[in-house]
Amino acid sequence: MNLLHANDKAGQYPASYYAATKAPLDPFPVLQGTVQADVGIVGGGYTGLSAALHLAQRGYSVALLEAHKVGFGASGRNGGQVGSGQRQDQIWIEKAVGKDHAHRLWDLAEESKALVKSLIRDHAMPVTFYPGVAHACWSDAEVRDTHRYAEKLQRDYGYTHLEPLDRDGIRRLIGSPVYKGGEVDRDAGHVHPLNFAVGLAAAAAKAGAAIYENSEVLRIDHGTTPVIHTAQGQVRCKHLILAANGYLGDLDPQVAAKVMPINNFIVATEPLGDRAAGILSEPVAVADTKFVVNYWRLSEDNRLLFGGGESYGYTFPDIIKTVSKPMLEVYPQLKGTRIDYAWGGTLAITINRMPCFTRPAPNVLSASGYSGHGVAMATLAGKLLSEAVAAQAERFDLMASLPQPRFPGGAALRTPLLVLAMTWFSMRDRLGL
Repeated sequence: MNLLHANDKAGQYPASYYAATKAPLDPFPVLQGTVQADVGIVGGGYTGLSAALHLAQRGYSVALLEAHKVGFGASGRNGGQVGSGQRQDQIWIEKAVGKDHAHRLWDLAEESKALVKSLIRDHAMPVTFYPGVAHACWSDAEVRDTHRYAEKLQRDYGYTHLEPLDRDGIRRLIGSPVYKGGEVDRDAGHVHPLNFAVGLAAAAAKAGAAIYENSEVLRIDHGTTPVIHTAQGQVRCKHLILAANGYLGDLDPQVAAKVMPINNFIVATEPLGDRAAGILSEPVAVADTKFVVNYWRLSEDNRLLFGGGESYGYTFPDIIKTVSKPMLEVYPQLKGTRIDYAWGGTLAITINRMPCFTRPAPNVLSASGYSGHGVAMATLAGKLLSEAVAAQAERFDLMASLPQPRFPGGAALRTPLLVLAMTWFSMRDRLGL
């Protein structure tokens, strides 16, 4: 079964809060016949749309193919958090690649945040960047580690935007008694993720990129001039970018061996009205320290958007049941509150949770596997891909130099092995270990 069709209707967004509040965007045509382009792009999420925009601005002809609608995948379904740094912390990165390399990766991550903000502003996108992401800790040891890490970032990286919170401080901010402390990152933030994708698509089209929706890629012929095949047409290009992330399927076994699709879920409550102030006293987003992370924020109409739970098969479970359990653990006062929207989506992870930048074939570039840290990094990835196409590959190669192991057994065995590992970590979460 193909993840592109396992849980969704062809050519339609899921019935999410984001789809219900999507900014207007005229549909793009279906690919018909043969199209010639300098660059062909597979996937209409943040990576592909950002690459299309930056390439078109450089003067390249671009043809982007999206199986459903732009922003259909994880880019239009996620928690909307624009976090600081890479997915792994700088302590892990310093051990993996050394301090000099780690500083350069930190700088790229900071650029990714700034890029999201500047794109929203420069292209007058129909989305607001709300500053502030809080990190909530379940144990005293995690609070100590979080505060020490904030000191390290200030000392070694000059990052001064982290505000440590004790137990009373985190409770005042997020209105839940279950956390022991944490911090709030004032330079991180959150956005309406689908409207950010809509804004990227409109900007790319205005810059001259050709975008095709309802144009699922069925086959790729590699060679000096790659050919991308759909049911009704083909794109012949000099360069090919794979930007399908968790929806790549079988299009490239080399990438699939290192990048694993998993499913994550979000619910949106009814509007909370005056109760919203007891959930979040400021318009920040929150993520906690569970291995399977809980994350949440308030919508512009004061609904709680709460994400949690994961699955590793093709079909989604009962989403309301899956997400309500952790939501009520954090906010028992919401028992009996109506759930108006519930949706899931497929993202992609890697073994080490760092993104996978690679050249899987001649004239082919790929970036994926953002592991839940993709709003900013996937957007920057598109820019780095455009640089690499233009033979300015230093920054792409910096990301590609990160150690990126294959899943044991490759694509065939990655799912059962991941299920075993995630079951273990989920059990540790439940036991408070």
